[in-house]
Amino acid sequence: MNFKVAYNIIISFLLISCGGSKVVNESNQANSSLSPKSIIKTHQSASPDFTTLAARMHVSYEEGENSQSIAVSLRMEKDNKIWIKASLLGITLAKALITPEKVSYYESISNTYFDGDFSLLSEWLGTDIDFQKAQAILLGQSIFDLEAKYQSTVIVNKYKLQPKTQLNNFIFSLLLNPENFKISSETLSQPNDERMFTVNYGKYQKIEGGYYPSQINIIATQKGSKTKIAVNYKKIDHNAAIRFPFTIPKGYEEIQLN
Repeated sequence: MNFKVAYNIIISFLLISCGGSKVVNESNQANSSLSPKSIIKTHQSASPDFTTLAARMHVSYEEGENSQSIAVSLRMEKDNKIWIKASLLGITLAKALITPEKVSYYESISNTYFDGDFSLLSEWLGTDIDFQKAQAILLGQSIFDLEAKYQSTVIVNKYKLQPKTQLNNFIFSLLLNPENFKISSETLSQPNDERMFTVNYGKYQKIEGGYYPSQINIIATQKGSKTKIAVNYKKIDHNAAIRFPFTIPKGYEEIQLN
């Protein structure tokens, strides 16, 4: 059984609402006269306002001939903590606690753990990841620095943003939905390293005045290998009273990075 999915789900968090939430599928049209500065400002202000979230989700993972599906519990305190537990048939496979300072993780099948910086996540994803980027992915916000000079065009009723000057080995672009200015798709290419990282979002849910993704599809390629992750969320409790229990079991072996 391939349990690598437990690693990758750490950054594969999305939020989906339950109960009376409404799927956003409006027919707003993109305005080609809107400036890049206005598009970026509106996107940044679209980041939802909350204190805590608790969610259950279903994650499917595929790499080459290996595939797996897994149940995941997510708890989050905005800007402070991301906690996950991966389970299969009621058995805990892995737990992770991510803070702005470090990543703590253990897997019960191999009796291994990691407790350190974000190098582990960056290695798994093939691109630099930190807490803010992980949080941005799960909230449908840009993982890129939007302070540089950007240019914008309208493509298939989406706002496309990309830097006016791209770095040689760091080429990226965003597609934003006109109805809520949330990410539709974002892509990072590092041609010198033969890497590409793409995140595609499905429809958005409106919960307590904020917009949250309901589905995410991640495709990461590196030197011919391809990893696909699909996440669907079943339930979320907004601003719930939650805890973040995490203790690395005794006797586990530390994961060594190359």
